[in-house]
Amino acid sequence: MNNPGFELQEDGIERSHYNTKLPKDYHECQRGEKKSCSLMRIFLVCFLACLITTAIGVMIICLVYLGYAVPMSPQETINPVMSRDPAQSANNTNTITEPRFSFMSHLSNSKVFEFEGGAIQWARYRNNPKDYSNEKEMQFGASINQHQSKMTVGTLRIVSKGLRAPHWHFNANEHGFLAQGTAWIGVVDEGGADVTTYNVTAGQVIFFPKNTLHWVKNVGDEDCLFILFFTTHDELSTLDVDDAFYMTPEDIAARSLKPVGGVNFIRTFVKPKEDQAVNLPKNLVELIQNADYVQSNDSDVWKYFYDLKASRQYIFPGGIIQWARYRKNGVGLNDTEKVYSQSVNSHADTLTLGTLRIKSNGLRQPHFHFNAHEMGYVLSGCGQIGIVGGRRVPDFTVGIGDVFFFPIGTQHYIKSTCDEDLFMILAFSTGNQLETLDMDDYFHATADHILAQLFLKKQQEFKNIPKLEGDQAVNIP
Repeated sequence: MNNPGFELQEDGIERSHYNTKLPKDYHECQRGEKKSCSLMRIFLVCFLACLITTAIGVMIICLVYLGYAVPMSPQETINPVMSRDPAQSANNTNTITEPRFSFMSHLSNSKVFEFEGGAIQWARYRNNPKDYSNEKEMQFGASINQHQSKMTVGTLRIVSKGLRAPHWHFNANEHGFLAQGTAWIGVVDEGGADVTTYNVTAGQVIFFPKNTLHWVKNVGDEDCLFILFFTTHDELSTLDVDDAFYMTPEDIAARSLKPVGGVNFIRTFVKPKEDQAVNLPKNLVELIQNADYVQSNDSDVWKYFYDLKASRQYIFPGGIIQWARYRKNGVGLNDTEKVYSQSVNSHADTLTLGTLRIKSNGLRQPHFHFNAHEMGYVLSGCGQIGIVGGRRVPDFTVGIGDVFFFPIGTQHYIKSTCDEDLFMILAFSTGNQLETLDMDDYFHATADHILAQLFLKKQQEFKNIPKLEGDQAVNIP
């Protein structure tokens, strides 16, 4: 441009102050200085922008590093997504689920995983919070995981002639209680040379060690209903035999099985569209020409089986307890029960199972376990549960199909509140002898002058708490 006023205005000087005509050489000089100043200004602006960008980048990196470097609590390490508040993790809501759902699950109302031959329902931990059906299920799953309970529970229903496909669990032993029906069980030991098969009826217990292949077939006319406990508080990992087969390359399967026809025979297998975990083909009659359900020798069977219903009854004023458990030196066990006891004790992370029947208005008095978490499933009746632990949990009611959970060392009680008996199957996270302390026992074991000082009552007043002859673990008014 030839307008000196415009050029001077670029440098911040008002053009109206300069009306005098300047020499030509002066204009050329000004043009040179103007170009030099403009270049310098551009350089400074770019340099400043680089400095700002670099500073922001360094700040972001520092913040990210600090976020990862902050140590997490043990619970956060177990499950960072759910450790702070399981109820708030789902769907990013701010809803706070009731405290009781950390200790109970309405299992019978949970999502039903349906198959051709039956159905499965779970009260379990899930790695992905989105896999829970609702916040209550997630709160229970987070609770058993954070307490390192080594227990997961589920129900398995198998229709008549249905089959729980041969499978094994990578990360858990399995203990089951047959509540209804008749089933034929198979267990394949290491090497495949020893296959233990046996029949079970309602009231009996089955046991499958971790990574042991096993199957369950309904051989009766009514549905089988199993209450299953697994010794993991993480997500259960299972592999079915048909899935393992279909994931194996055809040539590898052919070389391993060496069938007539070789790989062409392997190619005749067609993977069904539906999951065959609980199997019942429509053309079953065409597929099977001969089936027998043999019973192995007792010495083999009793490693994986316990006749809980026929075992000794421990009778109390308010109810009855029966045990499928380990006992030191086999005390109180018959010869076959000793085989099961030693089998459970020889494997790591096994469970103690038992049934508890509480008469109407009866009470399993407040107590706690030194060496085990407890999980239970209500088979009949209804009850009220109270928990005294690290945080206050209001008493809550349970009914048929409900699951409850008591962390190790947490004092709890169960009261029958229906006209009929409250009947439950219980699992405890120990393969050793269960250790328990009841409220009346620890009161009587504590010196009365200690109680007087603690409760601010005269020493002689504690004579009003009588020590009865019979065990009052399950009592009645």
